[in-house]
Amino acid sequence: MNQASIRKYVAEFFGTFTLVFLGCGTAMLLGCDTPGGYIATALAFGLVIVGMAYCVGNVSGCHINPAVSLAVFLNGGMTAADFTGYAVSQCAGSLFGTVMLRILFGIRDLGDQTAPEGKEWGMGANTLAGVDDSILAGLIVEIILTFIFVLVILGVTSKKANHGSFGGLIIGLTLTLVHIFGIGMTGTSVNPARSLWPAVFAMDDAIKQLWVFIVGPFVGAFIAAVLHKFLEADLPEKK
Repeated sequence: MNQASIRKYVAEFFGTFTLVFLGCGTAMLLGCDTPGGYIATALAFGLVIVGMAYCVGNVSGCHINPAVSLAVFLNGGMTAADFTGYAVSQCAGSLFGTVMLRILFGIRDLGDQTAPEGKEWGMGANTLAGVDDSILAGLIVEIILTFIFVLVILGVTSKKANHGSFGGLIIGLTLTLVHIFGIGMTGTSVNPARSLWPAVFAMDDAIKQLWVFIVGPFVGAFIAAVLHKFLEADLPEKK
């Protein structure tokens, strides 16, 4: 493993840590039961992407999402070895972010005399509560939202498009948009790494339903990769 690869993996680790720490942390802090908390959570996830795009995007491309990495791999933008390295780094970053949230919220509640003993944390985990625990509905939501999100990423970052320096902003706003639609249904995953460790720490229904938030995003990303390749097949590369 060369130094360039190590830098990419570190960038993906840090980016995914930030996404989980600030995105899931905002959901834990404010909740999504009020309009303010709902919108703030959607903005938190989107703004992290904007910030990380301009922070680590020049190093790793700022995937911070195994589904995005899968689509890039399927379109020939990375090797199988790099895809594996990215996915492992993203999941490790998610773990670190989740552990830090668990520690911080545990400390916070130690000083809260009104907190119930044995309190459970949702950890910003995804569940199917918003679709009445329907696996089919959850899969459809996650597939469609991931498809839209990843298709935008592939289009914005395409060498045939040459969208310039606004890519990070466009991608972040798109993630905010899919969260605004999806939070009330599935909590919005569109990212297997983001869903993995919060579900493990939250346990209960979140861990039982976790597979939906792994399979759905990967299927959506696969469809996006296939469609993107078809749509851009005859387009010349812009210089």
